[in-house]
Amino acid sequence: MSVLKEGYPFILPSLATGLVLLIISGFINFFPVIIICVILGILLFIFAFFCLYFFRDPKIEITRGKGIILSPCNGTVMEIAEEGEEKVIRVFLSIFSVHLQRSPVDGVVTNVAHKDGKFFAAWNPRAQTENEQNIITIRSEEKIYIVRQIAGLLARRCVSWVKSGDNLHAGEKIGMIKFSSQVDLHLPKTAEISVKPGDKTKAGITVMAKN
Repeated sequence: MSVLKEGYPFILPSLATGLVLLIISGFINFFPVIIICVILGILLFIFAFFCLYFFRDPKIEITRGKGIILSPCNGTVMEIAEEGEEKVIRVFLSIFSVHLQRSPVDGVVTNVAHKDGKFFAAWNPRAQTENEQNIITIRSEEKIYIVRQIAGLLARRCVSWVKSGDNLHAGEKIGMIKFSSQVDLHLPKTAEISVKPGDKTKAGITVMAKN
């Protein structure tokens, strides 16, 4: 298992500062200050190890098959809806989920758009339309798929690693959201959904639907 590079700005300073505080505590003679340095040092170490866990990038075996649409994220299915000519699967990511996203299909990225917005909790219906988000559009066999990375109450930044014109394989990494968040997968209306609300999903592994 590796660690995403986006985690380093959280992990390295926390480890370094925690180590400095613990070292300093050994040269101080005033007991209350020693206790404060030790507690802060330990808390920073705990935070750094949590970030190591949060920004983890586990090795997986991508699910292969004809006509399948893979989950773009790890999380829990919140809702399945129809919107016009699309079906939408909404997935909630807790702070304990793997937070990188993967392409649901083989295809070409036709657009990557960023939308500034608010930071409602994922369970708030306004989150899908009003929160900050990245919208990644993928064209595959004349069909359009959209992965919508939505920032949440704690998540404050959506990161995309792809751009227009990129060729993707199903299960290929396309981005991440820092801390708890939501991912919406938009599918053609003809897709046959394979999951239901409450199901757990794994990016690149779980089959969300079939064409």
